[in-house]
Amino acid sequence: MRKLYTFGPNFGLPDPSPFCMKAMVLLKMAGLDCETGQCDPRKAPKKKGPVLVDDGEVVPDTSFIRWHIENTYVHDFDAGLSEAERGVAWALAKLCEDNIYWSIVSERWMVEENFLAGPVVFFRPVPNPMRPIVIAMVRRQVKRDLWGQGFGRHTRDEIVQLGNQGLDAISQVLDDKPYMMGDECTAVDATVFGTVSSALSETFDTPLLTHAKNKANLVAYRDRCMDRWFPDFAG
Repeated sequence: MRKLYTFGPNFGLPDPSPFCMKAMVLLKMAGLDCETGQCDPRKAPKKKGPVLVDDGEVVPDTSFIRWHIENTYVHDFDAGLSEAERGVAWALAKLCEDNIYWSIVSERWMVEENFLAGPVVFFRPVPNPMRPIVIAMVRRQVKRDLWGQGFGRHTRDEIVQLGNQGLDAISQVLDDKPYMMGDECTAVDATVFGTVSSALSETFDTPLLTHAKNKANLVAYRDRCMDRWFPDFAG
């Protein structure tokens, strides 16, 4: 039995977390059927999602989920790529996860109108008397995470500039190719697709959205990947 714990559809996306979308796509790319369950970060091994449970083995974190799939099911996501191309693909994935992602987090959680348009829905199950206290506590933790990562030390304009530069780089590498590394999708597409889709979420009025929408190849890439892996969310 195989089960992936995610946060469920939201913000017009298969999942509000680009990491959960990445894990979902990796499983689809490997042709592995998988049930889904609701992730509770408080109970997750690394206090974050997604978490894969595969025949009793608990695998948190998407990099380790990828390697688990490759090693357990003898599946090479990057088949056909040269060593140099594999290095570029890994670097592009880390650009998304360690740079653009944090711009998205800052825009969603630290900008009041965006928080009220999106993340506030996560707190609906909390009893009303406690809800403002829990919201304040979690937002303080997100702010600490942003500070510790480094992005929280910048102004909003600087954070947006960094995120937009990352989107530019993705657009430049993609160029007019169907997928990031060529005609066939590889592991990096799971990461880039989740990140680009998150940046393009219409739920949030952000400069990242405006910038990404001006990149025709990123919009087409998002649409192509969505149609392939999540047709119910396409169009």
